[in-house]
Amino acid sequence: MPLPFLTADRAFDEAADDVALPYEDRDAWRRPYRPGPWRVAAAALLLLLASYILFAAVIIAVAGETPGAVGCGAGAVLVIAAALRMLRMGTWVSARGLRHVGFFRTRTVPWAQVVAVRTTQQPVRWLGLPRTVQGQALVLECRGEALAAPLLTDHSADFLARREAFDRAADTVEAWAADYRTAA
Repeated sequence: MPLPFLTADRAFDEAADDVALPYEDRDAWRRPYRPGPWRVAAAALLLLLASYILFAAVIIAVAGETPGAVGCGAGAVLVIAAALRMLRMGTWVSARGLRHVGFFRTRTVPWAQVVAVRTTQQPVRWLGLPRTVQGQALVLECRGEALAAPLLTDHSADFLARREAFDRAADTVEAWAADYRTAA
């Protein structure tokens, strides 16, 4: 049975080296890399927790405590929403601009406002925790703004212990920026 979400960047794997942007429909928002194993594992654990909460809601409902069952069901829905949002987090690109999706906030920057997208060596958060380590980060420079949080880091949940994947994702985002920044 084919699993299309596992072959999300097949276009990058099959593209020639001279083609940096292999997508046909450039107006659609795309994440130019696969979600990392840490992010997928955390979302899977949250979904497992949600299944236990839903099972508890069913038991509570059978016992006749409707308000408790509704509360458990609502809690399970919140946990499922958190897992899905966690899977959606990352950097997305399209012909319209660059979008950085965080857990609570999404920021979209049109290509016309982008000054530079570059990879730098700097202290980065390890798996998004307060602890910082020295690593690589893909940073975005916009007109009239100070530097914000990095778009990608090599110690994030998507790229921890996946140096080649970080390099390929950073190169792809930089290629989109170079292509559309000059066109804008």
